[in-house]
Amino acid sequence: MPLLDQIERYLSETHVSPTRFGRMAVGDPRFVHDLRSGREPRLATRERVRSFLLQPRPDQ
Repeated sequence: MPLLDQIERYLSETHVSPTRFGRMAVGDPRFVHDLRSGREPRLATRERVRSFLLQPRPDQ
């Protein structure tokens, strides 16, 4: 599944705002907006986000 799709699913399931997600995952509040606009993150950034997505969620 593409990274943006994984992020969109996370946002939908957790009701976290895109800005907050970007801050929590990579320290960049515009991260999701930029991805939606076509930004292609570096491999290290993609791995960092995927690692964040695998962490237990507060609601679990």
